[in-house]
Amino acid sequence: MWKLIYMTLKQIIEQDDSRAGKIFDRFIQGLIVLSLVSFLIETLPDLNAKVRHFFEVFEAVSVGIFTIEYVLRISVATSRARYIFSFYGLIDLVAILPFYVATGLDFRSLRAFRLLRLFRAAKLLRYGKAIKRFHRAFTIVKEELILFACVTMIILYLSAVGVYYFENAAQPEAFSSVFDGLWWSVVTLTTVGYGDVYPITVGGRVFTFVVLMVGFGLVAVPTGLLASALSKAREEETTDMEITLAKSAKKRKEGKGGADSAN
Repeated sequence: MWKLIYMTLKQIIEQDDSRAGKIFDRFIQGLIVLSLVSFLIETLPDLNAKVRHFFEVFEAVSVGIFTIEYVLRISVATSRARYIFSFYGLIDLVAILPFYVATGLDFRSLRAFRLLRLFRAAKLLRYGKAIKRFHRAFTIVKEELILFACVTMIILYLSAVGVYYFENAAQPEAFSSVFDGLWWSVVTLTTVGYGDVYPITVGGRVFTFVVLMVGFGLVAVPTGLLASALSKAREEETTDMEITLAKSAKKRKEGKGGADSAN
C-alpha cells in the first residue's frame, strides 16, 4: 500500500505529462502568482487591519503548501541530497525559509528576509516547456557565453583605464580613479548613458565613440548566440518528440501483432 502511494506521488510530482501532474503543476503555479500578488498588495500603506490579517493568513497557508511540496519532492527524489543541493531544490528552500526565520522574532533587521519571498518567482522556472528550451539553449552555447563574458570583463577594464588617463587631468573629481572610470565604462558599454559622468577632452570623446561602437557589439553578440541556440533547441525538441512518438507507435504495433498471433 505504501509503495503504491509512493509511486503515485512520484508520478504526480515528477511527471508533468500526466493529468494529475498537470493539475498539480497548475495549482502550484497559480499559488506562486497569488503569493507574489499578495506581496505587492501588502506594501500598500492604507490597508485596514482585517485585510492585512487576511494576507497574513494567506501567507501562512501558502508557505504551508510550499513546505509540503518541498518535503514531498525530497521524499520522492531518486537522490535526496542531489535534489536538496540542486538549483530548484535551493530555490524551493529559499522560497519558504524567510517565513520560518522571521516568525516569532521581533528584530527589525530580520524584516529584510521578507525580500527573499521574491524568490518564489523563480519557482515558476520549474514549469513550462519554454523555460526548459531556454535551459537547453544556454547549455548549447555555455562555452561561448563564458568566453564572451571573459572578453567583456577585459574590455570593461581597458575602457576604464583608457578613460581615466584621458579625463583624470581635466576632471579630477569625476575621474579620480580607475574605479570611477569603471562605472563610466559599464554605463557606456551597455549603451545606457546616464550622463552623470562624461568626457570633455577631445581624446576622451574619440575614445568614447570607439567604446560605444564596441558596446553595440556587446549587446548584439549574445543576442545572436541565444537566438541561434534557441532555434537549435527547438529542432532538438521536435526530433526528440518524433522519436518518442515513433517508439510509442512501434510498441502499439508490436502489441497488436502479438495479440493477433495469440488469436
